[in-house]
Amino acid sequence: MNSRVISLLGGVLLSAHIAHFACAAVDPSAHPLPPGIAWQQGDVSAAFAKAKATNKPLFLFWGAVWCPPCNQVKATIFNQQAFKERASFFIPVYLDGDSASAQKLGEQFKVQGYPTMILFRPDGTEITRLPGEVDAARYIQALSLGMNAIHPVKQALALGLKDGAHLNRDDWRLLADYSWDTDDGVLSVTSEKNAVTLQTLANHAQADHAPAEALRLELKAVAAAATEPKSEPIDRAAGLKAVQQVLGNAALARSNFDIIVNYPAEMTHYLSTAGTPERAALTAAWDQTLVTMTSDTSLSTTDRISAVYGRVVLVKLDAPANQPLPAPLLATVREQVALADKNTTNGYERQSVIDNAAETLTAAGLIGESDTLLTAELKRSPAPYYFMSGLARNAAARGDKTAALKWYQQAYDTSKGPATRLRWGVSYVKGVIDLTPQDDTRVTQVADSVLSEAGAIPDAFYGRNRAALERLVTRLDAWNQGKQHDAAVKKVLTQLEGVCAKLPAGDPQHATCQDLLKPSNA
Repeated sequence: MNSRVISLLGGVLLSAHIAHFACAAVDPSAHPLPPGIAWQQGDVSAAFAKAKATNKPLFLFWGAVWCPPCNQVKATIFNQQAFKERASFFIPVYLDGDSASAQKLGEQFKVQGYPTMILFRPDGTEITRLPGEVDAARYIQALSLGMNAIHPVKQALALGLKDGAHLNRDDWRLLADYSWDTDDGVLSVTSEKNAVTLQTLANHAQADHAPAEALRLELKAVAAAATEPKSEPIDRAAGLKAVQQVLGNAALARSNFDIIVNYPAEMTHYLSTAGTPERAALTAAWDQTLVTMTSDTSLSTTDRISAVYGRVVLVKLDAPANQPLPAPLLATVREQVALADKNTTNGYERQSVIDNAAETLTAAGLIGESDTLLTAELKRSPAPYYFMSGLARNAAARGDKTAALKWYQQAYDTSKGPATRLRWGVSYVKGVIDLTPQDDTRVTQVADSVLSEAGAIPDAFYGRNRAALERLVTRLDAWNQGKQHDAAVKKVLTQLEGVCAKLPAGDPQHATCQDLLKPSNA
C-alpha cells in the first residue's frame, strides 16, 4: 500500500487531515474474519440478549486489525474445524477496538490487551478467559472445559487457594490454562501477587493429585515473577526444579511450549545468577529445547520463529553489549526467517510471522535485513502502519533520527481507527521527544494533533484510549522534569484542559480527563 506523508510543519494541512480521521470508527466488516463462523458485530447488548434467549454461552473476541497475536489466533485457531463446530453452541461476538463505543465496552468487560477472548454464561456471568498463545488443541480443550464448567474460574480460584483444596481435574485444568495475562483485575489478583497466587495454586494442585496442572501453574508462576518488577517473591528453588523437569522431558516441553518459547531469558535471569555453573546448565538446556522447537512442524510458524528469537536473547543475556552472535546462530536466524517469509501465504498469519521474524533479525543485529523484510511487507499488510513503527525503531537503533521520525510520522498519518490513531499518535510524540528532545515546536505540534483527535472521539477517556493519553501526559511530564520545556508542556496541557471543558460535567470522562492534568500540575 502507498502511504501519504503529511508534513507536521504544515499545521493547517495536518488539522484538516486529522478532521478526516477523528470520528471515523473502523468498520470491522471491511476486514473479514475467517469464514465458517457466524460472528455477531456491532450491537453487543443484542448479542448478550440473544445468548440469554437461546440459553447459549457467549464468546467475546476483543481484537484489532493490526494486532499480530489477534491475527495469529485467526490463522491457527478460528480456522480449525473443531473451533467452528463448537461455535454453533455459543454466540460468537467480535468487538474491534476501533469500532463505535468499543473502548467504553472494553472497560465494562475489563479488557485492555489484544487479543482478549472471554467465555460468558447465557446470563452474562464470565466463565473464563482463553489463552491465545497456546496451540489449537490446547485452546479447544480450554474452550470445551469452559463451556462445560461447573464453576466459573473466579470461583475455582477461590476454592483452589484454600488449604487442603480439593477440585475436580477439570477445574485445575481451567485454572492452569486461564489467560492470566489478559485478566485485567477480573479475579482481583494484583500483578504483584500474581506469581505467589500461581505458585500457591501449583502447590495445592500437586497435593490434589493434578501433577500436569501443578507443573504448568508453577511455570506460569516463574514467568509472572520474572516479568513483573514489583512481584512478591516466590520459592525460586521450586520454580527452578519445575523448569529443569520440563527442559529435561521433550513431551513436557512440548505441552508447555508457550511458556518455554516466550520467556527463556527472563526466567533464566530470575532463576539463576550470571557466571555460575547453574546459569550455564540452565541456558544450555533451554537452548537445546528451543532448537528442537525450531524444527517442530506441529508448532505454528510464529512459534517456531519465536523459538529462534528465544535462542538469540538467551545468548545475549550475559554477553557484552554489541558482541556479535555466533555465526551458526546467525545462519539459523537467516534461514528460518527466509523459510517463514516464503512459506507463509495466509494474510492473517503473515501479520504475526513477519512481526516476529523482523524482531528476531533486529535482536540478532541484522537490522538492515529486518528493514528489508518490513519494507517488503508494507504492500501486503492490511495494517502497514504497524510495520512502519518497526522501521522507525530500527532507524532509531541505527542512530538515523531523520529516518526514524519519518517512519513515526508516516505510521501515524496512515493509521486508521480512533483507538489506533491515538496509540500511534502518542508513539509519535514519544519518538519526537526521545530523538529530538530540544525540538519543542515539533513536540507541541504532534501533541496538538493527538489532542485534536481526542477531542473529537466520543470515548476518548475510556479503555486503551485513556491509557494512551495517560502515557502522553506522563511522557511530557518526564520530558519537563527540569522545567526547561515548561512553555511547551503548558501549551499542550492547556489544550487538554479545553478538551476536558467540553465534556459534560456528569460524564465520567470529565473527571478522568481532569485527573490526567494532576501529575503535571503537582
